[in-house]
Amino acid sequence: MSEFNKREEGFEKKFALDEEQKFRAEARRNRLLGLWAAEKLGITGDAATAYAKEVVAADFEEAGDGDVLRKLMADFAARNVDVTEQAIRAKMSELIAVAAAEVKAGK
Repeated sequence: MSEFNKREEGFEKKFALDEEQKFRAEARRNRLLGLWAAEKLGITGDAATAYAKEVVAADFEEAGDGDVLRKLMADFAARNVDVTEQAIRAKMSELIAVAAAEVKAGK
């Protein structure tokens, strides 16, 4: 195998690893976000864990964070919990950093 092919293969592996870590971090962020939202909604215990899984699953509806944001906004509105879109987006930004660090640490 030529040196160029080895480098190309290395870049492809690095890209695949980066994408996998990004996916895992986003899923972890959504789980943490779901637990945060569950607390705001007054959901505890196993129900909170189940709700967090629903938030993770909501992210598979479309690309981007819009599907998760819509789910949380609808759930907050249904329970008359006053949480703004900006507050949710801020929490998403905060939690993606936490989730990425956890994924890199192998947690």
